[in-house]
Amino acid sequence: MNHNENCGDSLQPKDKPSTNLEPKQRRAKLPKADSEDANPPVPAATENEKPAAVEAITKQLIADRSPSPSVGPGPQTDEMATVVAKSVSVKTPQSFFGERPLPALEIAPRVLRYQSRRDFLAFGAGTLAALAGAGFLLPRDTLSRSGVRRNMDSAEKECFLNKALRIDDHVAEALYSVNRSVPTYTRSQITPLKNNYNGSTPDPGYIPGWKLALDGLVSGLSISLDIRNLLTRFSVHEQITRLVCVEGWSAIAWWAGLRFDDLLRAHPPMSQAKWASVESSVNLDASGNPDPYFMSVDLATARHPQTLLVTHFNGQPLTVEHGAPLRLLVPVKLGLKNVKAITRITYVAEEPRDYWAERGYSRYDGI
Repeated sequence: MNHNENCGDSLQPKDKPSTNLEPKQRRAKLPKADSEDANPPVPAATENEKPAAVEAITKQLIADRSPSPSVGPGPQTDEMATVVAKSVSVKTPQSFFGERPLPALEIAPRVLRYQSRRDFLAFGAGTLAALAGAGFLLPRDTLSRSGVRRNMDSAEKECFLNKALRIDDHVAEALYSVNRSVPTYTRSQITPLKNNYNGSTPDPGYIPGWKLALDGLVSGLSISLDIRNLLTRFSVHEQITRLVCVEGWSAIAWWAGLRFDDLLRAHPPMSQAKWASVESSVNLDASGNPDPYFMSVDLATARHPQTLLVTHFNGQPLTVEHGAPLRLLVPVKLGLKNVKAITRITYVAEEPRDYWAERGYSRYDGI
């Protein structure tokens, strides 16, 4: 077996000194191998080849965790032994997301019993507090059915519930942008729109005498407009948008009318105004009695380019079922904000009353 020149010192006879030229002379005198069993001489490795050989042996040792079978029982140099030893002792780094063994914890039985009792008491106290809070928020009728006769209604309870109800309103207002528009559709996508008056559908006898009153203007005057004034003074805009009802249904319809923003420009509100109260005195309750409808809308929403004062529906003048002769269309709001048969618009500085908000619904009603 032939060895590296760098390892030759450890393999030479101890009683015979040698020179650097001696191995070359010996190889020169060796006869040429005639048999297949004879091993041909292996050329000596240079200094640059040494790291590659050591690295190959080291990788093999690390992979097998045992001495390589290709390495004989012959001695190794100190340099090779050091490299191999260092390589074997290196631990494979564990992945950051890899599963790590859980450390063993030893807790005295007395301490464990104390912690278990403490956790149980804390859980029980939290459960009782949650039940008490839920009982405080439950309606009076529900508490009565549960056997609680005490009246727990209070101004604080009402205030808390109102604030909780308006959390999503505040988030929606923070995200609102006049540059955001609802999707528009084609005429082929139009769907039927049902008559959804809150109570009974009014009799059309009010239409000939219908007027729109404007209050809260910068001029300090109250203005009255009829449908002819509106149709002749303002440009008509068309759009096909979806009307979304709070009851869970929606419909795509073709609307036409003047922009609310155009009305605001023609008859500007007072400088401190931030809200518009939109009213309808035509609304009826389920028994057919007058039930004035009123709704609040902020002026930023009123100025939205898709907010219309509608005069036409699906290419025809509005019918009574859909709010003739003038209705509000706010596509970025739920249907309950889309007042039918508007009779008055008043601009105010503070948020005005809202029909459905007074009955427990949200005031913002955005979509």
